[in-house]
Amino acid sequence: MALKQRSPAEFFAENKNIAGFDNPGKSLYTTVRELVENGVDSAEGMGCLPWIQVTVEEISKARFNTIMGLDEFERTDEALYHDFETKKQKDKREAKEAVEREKIRILEEKQNVKGAEAAKTTFLKSVSARKRKGTMYYKVTVKDNGSGMPHEHIPDMLGKVLSGTKYSLKQTRGKFGLGAKMALIWSKMSTGLPFTIKSAQEKRKFISSFVLDIDMYKNVPHVHKEEKLPNDKSWRGSEIAVTIEGDWVAYRSRLLSYLRQMAVITPYAQFDFRFVSEDPEKGFSYTFKRRTDTMPEPPKETKYHPSAVDLMVFEQLLSHSKANTLVKFLQNDFLSINKTYAERLIAEMGPDFDPLMHPSELKGRKDMLVRMQQLFKEAKFSLPDGSCLSPVGEYNLRLGIIKELDPDMVSTYRLPQVQVFEGHPFIVEAGVSVGGKTVKPGLNVYRFANRIPLLFEKGGDVVTKVANSINWGNYKITKDDRVGIFVSVVSTRIPYKGAGKEYIGADIKEYASAVKQAIQGCAVQLSKKISRKDAAKAAQERKGKLVKYIPDVSRAVVTMLSNILKDSEQPEKRRRISHLDTEGILEQFEKKELSESILSRKLIQHVQQIDVELALEYAAQTGMASKRKSDIFISPASVLQALGPELHASKCVIQLLH
Repeated sequence: MALKQRSPAEFFAENKNIAGFDNPGKSLYTTVRELVENGVDSAEGMGCLPWIQVTVEEISKARFNTIMGLDEFERTDEALYHDFETKKQKDKREAKEAVEREKIRILEEKQNVKGAEAAKTTFLKSVSARKRKGTMYYKVTVKDNGSGMPHEHIPDMLGKVLSGTKYSLKQTRGKFGLGAKMALIWSKMSTGLPFTIKSAQEKRKFISSFVLDIDMYKNVPHVHKEEKLPNDKSWRGSEIAVTIEGDWVAYRSRLLSYLRQMAVITPYAQFDFRFVSEDPEKGFSYTFKRRTDTMPEPPKETKYHPSAVDLMVFEQLLSHSKANTLVKFLQNDFLSINKTYAERLIAEMGPDFDPLMHPSELKGRKDMLVRMQQLFKEAKFSLPDGSCLSPVGEYNLRLGIIKELDPDMVSTYRLPQVQVFEGHPFIVEAGVSVGGKTVKPGLNVYRFANRIPLLFEKGGDVVTKVANSINWGNYKITKDDRVGIFVSVVSTRIPYKGAGKEYIGADIKEYASAVKQAIQGCAVQLSKKISRKDAAKAAQERKGKLVKYIPDVSRAVVTMLSNILKDSEQPEKRRRISHLDTEGILEQFEKKELSESILSRKLIQHVQQIDVELALEYAAQTGMASKRKSDIFISPASVLQALGPELHASKCVIQLLH
């Protein structure tokens, strides 16, 4: 039997589910996601506020065949097709549709508008799904305002699997380093149509234009067309278009939810989305607007922590190290090792090791590499400080939640210390909101890893399981409240579970503990706000009830004053009463300046004033006002200015500038 080899492109084509291309619907979703994240990364990398424009254009099978030069043909053997109905199946379907129509008619007669609309929507969806015959295709176009791509590198960056700029120890959005390449593979598999790319860099006088696909067997780009177009408008960025098979109906809600959650975790970015349908009435556009120009610091490339190194990493570091001695290799290529500690480690390794030996002498010496790795696992090292990471920040997280959900209350919390798992630092930030018109009753979990939303396999994720394990009643939150739970994790290596890398396992104790602390930190803040709100509301209600007792109180006071005046006719009592009446109430009453009606009016005015003050306090506690709320965002003097620490108050988070 002959030995065969497969290229990386062939491997991922045959195992496309690993990269999120399980079916046409999810492939459409993943294509948009990969291209959007590439655009955001490109803009952030040059310190530019991201502006991403996404267009999904529906292409029917008939129009696709026209593009491919195929002639239209009529079906001759209907029973050959999977959507064929026998007479019995057709009669059953038509009877069911008749029942549904009758149900809608009855609801309309009863003037149950809401119920009729819901039933009609469900009915029309089922009819629409039945009528959609054949495969649907979509042209996905994503345009960004990032740094652009060098002309000479574009073919390899997009047409060669496992080549890119993200293969280093650094916090990155990508899960596999495939990015747009997997979308290109899917387009080749489903439509055979190539990528169309336009890209321009800063101050370049031309726009790079390519039409290319990928040679699956050789894993090399195949360029169909290459040219340089004039860049008269000094445009900068990239625009990528690809035509693929997809299922918009099944994954529409997922795709829009993804963009909405991207707007939450990156409120400094703007996302313009447009859907172009074959039916003009079904097309629409939506903009997720930018709400701040404060961007997090970009993540930094870092060195390996000794406890995170395996034998393969050792060999890789040895082959790329520029150090000429072993002591410098340990000192320069690893975290938490200074010269003194490196010398102590080498002395502990044994007589075969010398501080001045060249690192290349270790190549091929498995015994020596194993000894080093064992010592690294057992020795004590200071933990990484997490300075290489770039969390979203409480300010941006809070702003994103308010912008997209418009909740009644929101709190955010970040653990004060950096956590570590298997030598890799990670930072957990959380937000919890209560209320919001678009939030469903109960717990609504939103998960983010390295600032990208995780939409699939929610049930097994550590965030979902931790959120469900918390006794929310202890924080005055009930199961009927509309609760949003947002958890963002950033790390140089996210410990995903499963082939699709869509969730973090709850069995990782370090992550479970950190997530629970962060969520509870938010819950404690909310419980205080809810207590203050309830107290203010109760006080307002108690004072308001006084109004109905004012007539009786006024009548009793007037009767009492009349009796006192009768008793004060004697000179001795008159002097004693006058001494006690420092406000001159009896004199006012005697002169008819104070009567039952006047007293009632003054008491009502007093209670109304208290009601106003308490209402303002109640509004302050609940975040509600009599008028529509207006968000105020204070922009920094310059987007290039360095960000300082965050100051946390009960009502806001303020980020200082250096």
